Parts: sequence; structure tokens; C-alpha cells
Amino acid sequence: MRYRLLGPTGLRISELFLGAMGFSDVDESRPILDAYADAGGNVIDTASAYGRSEEIVGALLDGRRDRFVLGSKYTLSRDGGDLNAAGNHRKNLVLSLEQSLRRLRTDYLDVYWVHVWDRHTPVEETMRALDDQVRAGKVLYVGISDAPAWVVARANTLAQWRDWSPFAALQVPYNLLRRDAERELLPMAEALGMTVAVWGPLAGGVLSGKYSRTGGAGAGARLAPESVTEREHAVARAVTEIAGELGATAAQVAIAWTRARSPAVTPIIGARSVEQLREDLGAADLVLPGEAVERLRTAAAFEPGFPADFIAQCDTAPMVYGEAVARVDGRR
Repeated sequence: MRYRLLGPTGLRISELFLGAMGFSDVDESRPILDAYADAGGNVIDTASAYGRSEEIVGALLDGRRDRFVLGSKYTLSRDGGDLNAAGNHRKNLVLSLEQSLRRLRTDYLDVYWVHVWDRHTPVEETMRALDDQVRAGKVLYVGISDAPAWVVARANTLAQWRDWSPFAALQVPYNLLRRDAERELLPMAEALGMTVAVWGPLAGGVLSGKYSRTGGAGAGARLAPESVTEREHAVARAVTEIAGELGATAAQVAIAWTRARSPAVTPIIGARSVEQLREDLGAADLVLPGEAVERLRTAAAFEPGFPADFIAQCDTAPMVYGEAVARVDGRR
């Protein structure tokens, strides 16, 4: 396992995060966390809305909490009958954080994530409230999940102007079948120096090939076989084909592809068993040849749309930048 820095900060993070969303039993989850730690992993991702996950993680980290970069999220409702028990406003932030700290048996979080953009709360309120928790020592760094690029960029600009803690990282869904983040979110994060923690790198298991192999996905499958489209099967077959050529597994290839697309990307891996975790961890050592990256990209046809595709055309257009534009070596 190699390590990176969390966004523009000095915090060292492993190149694969461990998603604890599925943690529901201490005895079942302990060997998974231990195997991840033994491989050099140090980042655990959970949330207030992930059932018993925070409580389980808190129990598992007893006596070794400080060796991990622990992150949790808030926004989602703590009480369906209370409107103020959800959202990104100050009241829910404070109460959610206190609840998470109790469950996780810790007095601070390394990373506190906004779980989803709340249209009803001014971003100024959220950023100031998060900064208050950083100054109080209950949170060290902040991140945001599932939000438009313009919201994140505006939030970080406000933080820069007002000397608040900016978002150091972004969480988004990203995989070969879901490449929407390439339109605005990935370019924004790269420009702002943010880490991009991507969830769902296997697209619910579709890219592992288990839905496309003879005999079906087997027991415990998350998706109904009939819900997997022909396009998804075709991409999964391309992943499996390249995996065979490289002596890797389809899951490793799919995870490695997300990392190959941008140096900002850090996949979040989740596992139901130690064997599955170790397979996914193998993606850290897999470097895809450029030809394989391109084959996978073309197998999963994707159009960025306006304005990205229009601007790309302008980049090389003599009418826009003059006759010598083709000889300009830009920064990217």
C-alpha cells in the first residue's frame, strides 16, 4: 500500500479507503478491518446513517483509534419526525457530530463529511459551522459528498476569503458505467487540489463480472439479474477480457481503472469477507497499460456534453486561438 496526501493538506492517507457501510457485526467485521490494516490501509469511511456502522467501527478501533484516519458524515435524518434532525444547518451538524463521536468512542474525527448538498441551508452557514468544529478540535479536516461542482467551488472560495477550513476532499460515485463526474466534478477537484474518494467503483458488482458469467451472480447478489442492461454486460465482458490478459481479476481491473483516470481519485472499497477485501486490495498493485485504459474507456461510451465537449473543440480551433494553436504546449 502506498500513501497520498489528503487534498491540499499534509494528512497521509492510504491509496484505498475502507468503506464501513456494511459493518453490522463486530465479530464479522473485525477480520476485515484487521486485514485492511495489515495491508497498510489507514482510512475508514462511515456515516451517521449507516445503521450500526459507527458503533461497530468504534468497538473495532478500541485501543488503536489514533492509527487510523477516521471519517464520518452527517446530513441524513436522525429522526424522521423532526425536520431539524436533518440537513446541513448548524443545529443538525452539532447534534449529529456529538452522536457520531459517542458511537465511535472518540473525541475527534479526522474527516467530517457533508453527506449530500442541502438546498435549504446557505453554504456560508455550513462552512462557518464546520470551521467552528475544526477550531474546537472535534474535527480536523472537512469534506463533502454528492454535491454539484459549483457548490463545492463556491464553498471553498468562501473558505479561502474568510479563513475558514475548506473542503479537502470530495466523495462521488464513479466507475466505468457511471462517468458523470468527468463532466465537472473531477476537473474541479483536480483544479482545487482536492482528493476524490469514489464510491461504487464496481457498480454494485456488475463490473466484477458476476452478473455476466454463466450461472448468474449467485446468492447474496445486490441486483436482480434482469436489471443489468446489455451495455453493462458488454462493459463487464471487456473488463473480464482485460483481466484475463493481465492475470488479474475483473474487480481489480475496474478499481484500477478509476485510479488511472485521475491522480486525484482514491477508491473506497467495501467487502463482505476477508477474501473479497484482499482481492480488491490487489488493485493497488495493478498498473493498467495505456492501451487497456483506452479500450475500457471506449467500451463504456460517454459524452461529456456541453460545455466540456464544445470547449475541447475550441482548444484546437485556429478560428478561436489563432493559426499557431496546435503548437502550444499547455499546462494539461
